[in-house]
Amino acid sequence: MKKRVKVCHLTSAHARDDIRIFQKECKSLSQNGYDLSLVVADGKGDDVVENIKIYDVGKLNGRINRFTKTTKHVLNKAIEVDADLYHFHDSDLMPAGYKLVKKGKKVIYDVHEDLPGQIMGKPYIKPVFRKALSMFFKLLEDFYGSKYTHIITATPHIKTIFESRNKTTDINNYPFDKELSNDATSFLDKKNEICFVGAISEIRGLHIVVESLNKLDVSLNLAGKVNQKSYREKLINTKGWDKVNELGQVNREEVKLILANSKVGVVTYLPSPNHIFSQPNKLFEYMSAGIPVVASNFELWKDIVEKYNCGICVNPESSDEIAKAVETIIDNPDLAKKMGENGVNAVKSKFNWESEEKKLIKLYKELV
Repeated sequence: MKKRVKVCHLTSAHARDDIRIFQKECKSLSQNGYDLSLVVADGKGDDVVENIKIYDVGKLNGRINRFTKTTKHVLNKAIEVDADLYHFHDSDLMPAGYKLVKKGKKVIYDVHEDLPGQIMGKPYIKPVFRKALSMFFKLLEDFYGSKYTHIITATPHIKTIFESRNKTTDINNYPFDKELSNDATSFLDKKNEICFVGAISEIRGLHIVVESLNKLDVSLNLAGKVNQKSYREKLINTKGWDKVNELGQVNREEVKLILANSKVGVVTYLPSPNHIFSQPNKLFEYMSAGIPVVASNFELWKDIVEKYNCGICVNPESSDEIAKAVETIIDNPDLAKKMGENGVNAVKSKFNWESEEKKLIKLYKELV
């Protein structure tokens, strides 16, 4: 009997049920015959879920602990697992990945974000330090990026950054086809509700969305974890907050219900280097659910939203433009229906995980 290839995914910061890491990559690999392990640091203990072995190294509070002690614990557990191939997901694990390479292991670095660009928009980093820290991490990526067996990136843009350093494949974070689709509720039967689902932070422009509600006869279904208490205070004190349904962190079934009950999905991130070239998962999730989107007018996003006519792009810093776009969609149900159908068709034909899964499995076969 042929021995199954042992694969170990590593994360020091993500949840054990992370959509990209666990629900997509780990499950896809396990279902295609690989012996899967996942090392996490969440303090919830070891487990086995759908034949995937989860090893927990414990949770330590504070970013300094994460970058020092947690990464060491993750590396030690990775060595203990003794896999044939390691696939890690956090920049603070770059040194650990390099040590695994030096032990003769095959190692993939899965780059989810443009880290140097992301740092430039981090609210907890003082602006005076951001440029120097961004350059520091670019130098780290330049050094370590060439050492691994392969680089996987979450977007084509990040691929262009890394492909001069190493062999690189983009595995896009597209949604599962039909996971969030709902044909039961027609547009006209829905209440005047719009939605945002995802992590809630200032750089994602939710205060401007809340402000736009003051100009509309709609309510906002706001689902997700607020990253900073001070930002929640800002939202609460923004005119329009009385029209917000604050739902907190929700599971996938609840996400599906929220999208089914909403007429518009909003993803109006503010312009930052990390956002301008990103492909936010929620954009494609709104499309897959058949609801029109109101999105930031970044060129990359316009190439998707306007090409497939599945929504309206606006200046994310303008509450007036956001309000006008939402009003246009809600006041024109035939247009909204067509935009929703176009989004669904675009996900079916191109922007779906099933197409990305094929790329992932092909890459793994080549590497092992």
